[in-house]
Amino acid sequence: RPLLGCTIKPKLGLSAKNYGRAVYECLRGGLDFTKDDENVNSQPFMRWRDRFLFCAEALYKAQAETGEIKGHYLNATAGTCEEMMKRAVFARELGVPIVMHDYLTGGFTANTSLAHYCRDNGLLLHIHRAMHAVIDRQKNHGMHFRVLAKALRLSGGDHIHAGTVVGKLEGERDITLGFVDLLRDDFIEKDRSRGIFFTQDWVSLPGVIPVASGGIHVWHMPALTEIFGDDSVLQFGGGTLGHPWGNAPGAVANRVALEACVKARNEGRDLAAEGNEIIREASKWSPELAAACEVWKEIRFNFQAMDTL
Repeated sequence: RPLLGCTIKPKLGLSAKNYGRAVYECLRGGLDFTKDDENVNSQPFMRWRDRFLFCAEALYKAQAETGEIKGHYLNATAGTCEEMMKRAVFARELGVPIVMHDYLTGGFTANTSLAHYCRDNGLLLHIHRAMHAVIDRQKNHGMHFRVLAKALRLSGGDHIHAGTVVGKLEGERDITLGFVDLLRDDFIEKDRSRGIFFTQDWVSLPGVIPVASGGIHVWHMPALTEIFGDDSVLQFGGGTLGHPWGNAPGAVANRVALEACVKARNEGRDLAAEGNEIIREASKWSPELAAACEVWKEIRFNFQAMDTL
């Protein structure tokens, strides 16, 4: 199945202890990962070292209670490479499995240094693409995100945000799947309809897992499962933490919806055509999912995708 994640909200303002409590509740509820938002760094109300400690405690407690491996993307992005590496080393000493980097604001040299350290020391590296829209949104100048994604694969990382096709960080489906394939696959054939203008052979360069994140909730789960497949991370935020019963029930709703979609897909059902019915069926035996379905049923993001050929 795809992995499930959640960006802790509100992104700024929580103390380290309350932040860690939110991490614990989400992981205990059934998520695989939680995440620092890109703005969460080391502010007066929550210094990075305090956050790292409380988040490590939260994930170990959740692991012990669920019997599942958990992780939290600890943001190691910093003003200097030395400070960034200090945070990554501290994360490794705590025994956590994953750290995070804003690769465009941090820069490619810093990102490659961190990627090499993570690979040498058994850490996963989650990549946030903060600032990408300044570079790729305007079609008359800048670079397409496809190019930035390929540059990231060259620089190093294990996950990267790649739009959702549905939700608020939307992208045109064929174009998004084109650069998702460029991230994941070893060999990609030329296909101009998907924005792949020449055949790409990555030889033995490690792939990068796409992360679908931004404005998604339980009603999007069938489409996300069908579009991104198992080799992906589906990352919620308000779609988990906005649950009327709290963080853990929000995580339960996400997990039930995902497993219902995976089960239906494996049985041969058409997620694109039957997705809403699959979610409704699952909500009959999951009160957490039923409550989430009621909350999110009216949410729509009505705008045209900018990311077109």
